[in-house]
Amino acid sequence: MLWPDAFRFALQAIVAYRLRSFLTLLGIAVGIAAVILLTSIGEGVHRFVLAEFSQFGTNVVGISPGKTKTGGAHPTGIPTTVRPLTLEDTEALKRLRYATGATPTVWGNSEVEANGRLRRTTVYGVDADFPSVFSSTIKIGRFLPEDDASNARALVVLGAKLRNELFGTANPLGARVRIGGMHFRVIGVMAPKGQFLGIDLDDTAFIPAARSLELYNRDGLMEIHVTYTEGVPAAKVVDAIKTILISRHGKEDFTVVTQEDMLATLSNILDILTAAVGALGGISLIVGGVGIVTIMTIAVTERTNEIGLLVALGAPRRAILALFLGESIVLAATGGAIGLLLGVGCAQLLHLALPDMPVHTPWHFVLGAELAAISIGILAGVLPARHAARLDAIEALRAE
Repeated sequence: MLWPDAFRFALQAIVAYRLRSFLTLLGIAVGIAAVILLTSIGEGVHRFVLAEFSQFGTNVVGISPGKTKTGGAHPTGIPTTVRPLTLEDTEALKRLRYATGATPTVWGNSEVEANGRLRRTTVYGVDADFPSVFSSTIKIGRFLPEDDASNARALVVLGAKLRNELFGTANPLGARVRIGGMHFRVIGVMAPKGQFLGIDLDDTAFIPAARSLELYNRDGLMEIHVTYTEGVPAAKVVDAIKTILISRHGKEDFTVVTQEDMLATLSNILDILTAAVGALGGISLIVGGVGIVTIMTIAVTERTNEIGLLVALGAPRRAILALFLGESIVLAATGGAIGLLLGVGCAQLLHLALPDMPVHTPWHFVLGAELAAISIGILAGVLPARHAARLDAIEALRAE
């Protein structure tokens, strides 16, 4: 029997039992649609989170005090011999061979008062390199100047949202702002940056790090961030940073984390989550496979006479096997195609209904889902097809 004839035979058998075939197709289609929809959401979240971190660049290295810590704060009341990171450490790192910028970081939450308005917001202590290190731009005015790190002037740059809250559309340049118990003069406003993992980057104020240390009564920096030349291996930059800081501190009492390492770790975690979400949808595929086994077993039983006639007419056993196996594959492949349309369509409708929800359907997921449906059809159809191929012609013709 030729393959076109076998395909038509399988298609006619499916059409002859419309309701049963429809229910089988539906089981596979729902499973494929669930896999596509869930993995689209998972992949969308994956891309969204990586894009959020990558907006600051990938050639950034963060240094924090403490060998095993990722933040500079130590538990209250517990003595520590860790030497804090200082403004002088930052200046030393600025002179690194591969460094293109380095900025100290101290942050806290304070009340900001100006123009008769009061607002509590996040205040960052940084220096003149901050815009280049974190890929930020100024909208009006200028950023903090390159003052003496230990005697910086009381200047402040406002985030876009904070500027609107305090001054509205008025020009804030030159205005006086009180932060905590200290007074600052506004010299610039940042361009809108948006949200970063739920944190409003525009509801901020930037002051010199030395002033921030004084404001929050700290003896050391929370972090130092260094950017380096594109194309230079991150490991080489890390080694250079460790060499300088060990020579200054006498030991390695700090932690160095590269943006590349962080993104790689984050990507691995998100890949696992995406696979886990897709596996949940895959349970529906297993149910669909069980449905195909059941339907094809019933089909073999109902069409025993037909099988006996084919064998009596000289159809080889492998042809009988191929016919019933092909029928299960057609069912699974057709159900898979319907499921792909449903899954991609639902993903796009979800994105239209909720624009803020990141949804992305990679084509390799689509291809993989269809191949999975065909594989399920093959596996689910093997046992019924083998049973049909082994039927005795005379006994099959006698069957009612």
